Formats: sequence, C-alpha cells, structure tokens
Amino acid sequence: MLANQSISFGGFSGKGKELAFTSRSLFVRMSRMIPLHRRHFLFASSALALTRFQAAARQAPAPPTQAPVDVTRALARYVIASRIEDVPAKVRHEAARTLLNYVGCAVGGSTHETVGIAIAALSPFSGAAQATILGRKERLDILHASLINGISSHVLDYDDTHLRTIIHPAGPVISAILAFSERQPITGSQFLNALIAGVEVECRIGNSVYPAHYTAGWHITGTTGVFGAAAAVGRLLNLSEQQMLWALGLASTQPVGLQEMFGTMTKSFHPGRAAQNGMTSALMAARNFTSSEKSLEAKFGWSNVLSSARDYSEITSNLGKTWEIAVNTYKPFACGIVMHPAIDGCIQLRNEHKLTPAAVSRIELRVHPLVLQLTPNKTPKTGLEGKFSIYHAAAIAIAEGAGGDAQFSDRAVQVKDVVSLRDRVVTTVDSAIKEDQVRIILTTSDGRRLEKFVEHAVGSVDHPMSDKDLEAKFEGLANGILSKDRIRKLMDLCWQVETHRETSVIARGAAI
Repeated sequence: MLANQSISFGGFSGKGKELAFTSRSLFVRMSRMIPLHRRHFLFASSALALTRFQAAARQAPAPPTQAPVDVTRALARYVIASRIEDVPAKVRHEAARTLLNYVGCAVGGSTHETVGIAIAALSPFSGAAQATILGRKERLDILHASLINGISSHVLDYDDTHLRTIIHPAGPVISAILAFSERQPITGSQFLNALIAGVEVECRIGNSVYPAHYTAGWHITGTTGVFGAAAAVGRLLNLSEQQMLWALGLASTQPVGLQEMFGTMTKSFHPGRAAQNGMTSALMAARNFTSSEKSLEAKFGWSNVLSSARDYSEITSNLGKTWEIAVNTYKPFACGIVMHPAIDGCIQLRNEHKLTPAAVSRIELRVHPLVLQLTPNKTPKTGLEGKFSIYHAAAIAIAEGAGGDAQFSDRAVQVKDVVSLRDRVVTTVDSAIKEDQVRIILTTSDGRRLEKFVEHAVGSVDHPMSDKDLEAKFEGLANGILSKDRIRKLMDLCWQVETHRETSVIARGAAI
C-alpha cells in the first residue's frame, strides 16, 4: 500500500516548492544510480518512516482504560491491616491443611531429578546457608531456598489447586515465607496470617483475569504467585502502605510462566521463581526501592498488558471479609488437575466391573475444552509428559487403579498394556462439560457399553479430601525420605502451626 502513496514535503528543491513523488519512484531512481543529495535522501526516508508509523497507529487498537478504583492500593491496605484474629477458625484450619499438603509435596518431590539438577546448577552461587531444602541435607540462602523448595513442591504436580483459576497457591507463598522464617523469627500466628493474605492476593488477582489470561497461554501460578509471595513476605516485614505498593509493583513486572513448558522440568520452575521474585520484591521495597503505585490497573500495568479481559471487582469486592484459601483443594492424583475427573471415573469403572486393559476396546472421554488445551500429548515418553496426557491418565487408571506419583513415572508411561490402551482412548470436546466433570463411554472387548458421569471429581470443593486423606497422602510422599516417627512429628508441626513461637521448626523438621 505504501509503495503507491504520494508523500509531499517542502524545501526539497531548495526553492521552497513542494515536491511529490512515490516511494516506488524514489527507489527506482536509487537503483538506476540517479544522483540524489544525501540530505534529501535522509529526509525522504524519514518521511516514509513517518508515514508507515502513522498508518500503523491508525490501525492499532485504542489502549485499555484505567480501572475505576485504586486496585493496587486497596490490596496493599488489606495486606498491611490483615490480622489473624479477624480470620474465622475454619479458614485458619484450611490454611493449616494447605501447609500440610505443601510440606508433603515438597518433601516428596525433593528426590526428583529436577530438584537435584537445580541445586547442582545454582548452589555454587548461593550465599550463606540460611534455609532448609525440605527433604534434603543442603541449605542455601533464603532466595535460592525459596526457588528450590518451590520447584520441589510442584514437580510432582501433586500440590494444592484453587479450582476457579487453576492456580497452585501454596508453592509461591509458602516457599517464600518458610525460607524467610529461618532468617527472621516468625511466630505461628504471623506465619499463618501471611499465608492467608498471600493466597488471597494471588487468587483474587487470578479471579480478575481468568480465563482470558490463562487462555492466552500464561501459567497463572507463576504470573499471580509472585504477588502472593511479595504480599506475604511484605506482611512479615511489616511494610508500610507505600512500601507494600512498591512491593506489588516490583512483583507485577516479574511475571513468569508459559503453558508451553508443561510436561517439562520448567513447569515446576514457575512457582519457585515466583516465590523467589516475590521475596525479592518485598526485600527491595523494604529498602524503599520504588515502583509504580498502580501496577495492576494502570493503562500499561499488569492486568491490561497480560490479559485481554479483566474484572477489578473480583479483587476489591468483600476484601477482608471472604477468603479464597477457604475454597482451596488438594490433589488426590499426581498430574494436571483437568485430568482428575477422567482418572476418578476410570478407576470407578475398573473397580465396579473388574476391568483390565485387555478387556477394553475403546474409551471415549467427553471433556471440557481446557483438557485438550493442556493435556493433549498422545505419546508421552517421560513421567513429566505423562502428567499432561489425558490418554495416559485414562489408560493408567484402568491398568493400575490409581493415579499417584508411581502412575506418572518414567516407568508407567512405558508399560506395554498402558501404551496399547491409550491408543484406544478418544476425546471429544463438549462445551456442556464443566472443568471438574467428565462423561466416560467405555466399550469392552465383549461388546458391553459402560458409562460414567463424574459430576465433581474427588479432591474438588464438592468432594474434598479429608484431614485423614491428606495425612495418608503425606505419609506416602515422605515414606523412604523421612522415618515414620519423623513423618508423624512433621505432620503435627504443620497442624499446630499457629501455636509455634518460631515457625522455623517446620523447615528444620523436614531437613535430612
């Protein structure tokens, strides 16, 4: 289009006259080596560039408008004013459940190859040995410890889930404040208050941009978790309102996490880096390192840049009166949360009809669209890849009647009967199916048609894991890493978190 545009400007001939020519004719003259004064050529080139810029500007969408309320400041005020005495006992108990589940997952993940590689790569550059790596003998500085524990807590994909947004809340927040508690004495009530406030911040921000932000390909645990970690550590540092604004601003400029990384070691890096970045934000803000005071709602702030749609009322409405941690959930299966309904339903069919892989000729799964966005891998080669394969999930559930870490290991994805059966799994997207639902239509080798509709998967808000379920999960994860006596003691330390004079006893209780 620009090749045929005429550009007029004055002064080209030196006689004050306007000269009009096409951009094409200009470059034809150049190609024919017709002399053109350098100054005139530069002027013409500038005019062409300006025309291109103006054309692009006319086509660009109008920038988003600012929020009608002071969102970032509202969050900052909430965090600095938060008190554990204002939180109902039931919510505090849910926070203890979140802590228990986190510690179990971190200890269980501590022996994974991913964690060993990260420690080997980074420990030479760590500062003083300040904080525990749960389930291991190494100690690193608090920033590196928060990173490694965040990786360890998520690498098995067995951690907690805020189902409305699919955020894994504990990883970024607890990894940061647990490491911080080994540097500065923190009471149990202070720890629990910071945990609840941090989860509130990250999940409310997530609520405000979900699903558009997630659909764009961001891993929301990393992108929002950094806010939760910054707020939680900032609360423990007793930041002022101004400093908390700066901490949230620093957090906003450090989003981390792409869905492209699912099925690789890098997925678990996301909550770890969010913990590390969030703590960094709070520590710098405490020293008056400045940032924007409207980092969420500004025209070019986090919400407008990272999401095509947003609802700020999800952040500010009933702030301090309701708690997102109250609806936190815990995974009974060690894989992507969207596969849980299929695993639950296939295990039920297996047990009810005594099925084996050889007895199944076809499994049709009617699923929510997000299932195929996140878990489409038909031929996983590693355990990490298997955690994001709906085909493996259904096949292993029939084959082994379980969905723990052993079913999403390198061994499990190579089992001959499982490999064969996942080729007989087909998926159909059904917009009427919700994220925690599935409709399974299984055809047996002898022609029977078996159906199962899972309305709410086990582990969901409507079908939650009990305290005893969480303890059994914890024991299974920590077995072989800690002794039985130490496992029991560590679980008790988590349950009794609010009573501790110093919460560093929890981290030390998980050290080798």
